[in-house]
Amino acid sequence: MADDMDLKTSQLKSLIPPTDATRRGLLGLSAGAGYALLVQPVSAATIATDAKGLTAGDISIRTVDREIGGYRAYPAGKTGLATVVVIHEIFGVHEHIKDLCRRLAKAGYYAIAPDLYARYGDATQSSDFRKLIADIVSKTKTAEIKSDIDSALMFAKGEKANTAKLGVTGFCWGGGQTWRYTAMTPAVKAACPFYGPLTADPKPSPVELAAQIKGRVMGFYGGKDQGIPQTDVEKMRAALKAAGDSKSGVTVYPNSPHGFVADYRDSYVEADAKDAWGKMLAWFKSHGVV
Repeated sequence: MADDMDLKTSQLKSLIPPTDATRRGLLGLSAGAGYALLVQPVSAATIATDAKGLTAGDISIRTVDREIGGYRAYPAGKTGLATVVVIHEIFGVHEHIKDLCRRLAKAGYYAIAPDLYARYGDATQSSDFRKLIADIVSKTKTAEIKSDIDSALMFAKGEKANTAKLGVTGFCWGGGQTWRYTAMTPAVKAACPFYGPLTADPKPSPVELAAQIKGRVMGFYGGKDQGIPQTDVEKMRAALKAAGDSKSGVTVYPNSPHGFVADYRDSYVEADAKDAWGKMLAWFKSHGVV
């Protein structure tokens, strides 16, 4: 593709959440407050992590050329905490991403999720998936993403987080960006992308960046992901092996689809989501992000 889009058109179709009346345990639209319009209605199984004991909320991050929004959460009154950047899924920094930040904060981290689409619009308020891709996602450039994450880390440092102990995680679109940011950023100690595209544009793709991963990444993927075939997973494994990286890898949950951690959608697979989350925390700790 000529633009900077991270997902092929054929892959995007599998990311549209179901909204028909057959969804399990639907909540009313009002109960989905804070979730992106395109993921409404949300499931009754949605996890809601409270902010008790946390400093948590929306923030404004100064970048090289503007202010962008974001969200951060950390244990109240604590400083010197290891930092985890949460790179949002294709729907932007909506309530699910904020909840993931609070979960990381409950685990003792300073978690921050910058809005990497901010230059081009508010993805959470988009009601047309194709327009979201054309007007926002496809315009977001890799260099801007890296620069804005770097700025988010400066914000975290200003709140006395320990950005030297740096972990990164991301979901869907953010999973692909997690591979890229880690490859471009030696300061990242450990990273865990969840079902991020591996061979899609922009170039270089995550597979093409495997030699720069250097033992820092453990990815989590679904064996039934309709947008990310297992052939792509095998390409990444082969690329890591060819780079002499015996530490990084990809964990596949054979019966899970794309978005298996997204508890607000029917794609959620509780057992696999919990297992992957535990493995992510263990991966961070084993690399000194603790």
